[in-house]
Amino acid sequence: FGMGAPAKTPKPIIDKLNKEINAILAEPAMQAKFAELGGVPLAGPPEEFGRIIVSETEKWEKVVKFAGAKVE
Repeated sequence: FGMGAPAKTPKPIIDKLNKEINAILAEPAMQAKFAELGGVPLAGPPEEFGRIIVSETEKWEKVVKFAGAKVE
């Protein structure tokens, strides 16, 4: 699960959203809910989230191509 914003969203807005989302993810109740669902929240800067998305896309693209999976 991740949060995104439209392209060209001004950096001050991205920074404000990131700050608030990270604060929410640090709350004990939110940590407990993620644990209940089997998840681990990863708070951090937007740039790190971008790197994760690129890395995961590259990884799974290789798997899908190797498997020959097709959208039906």
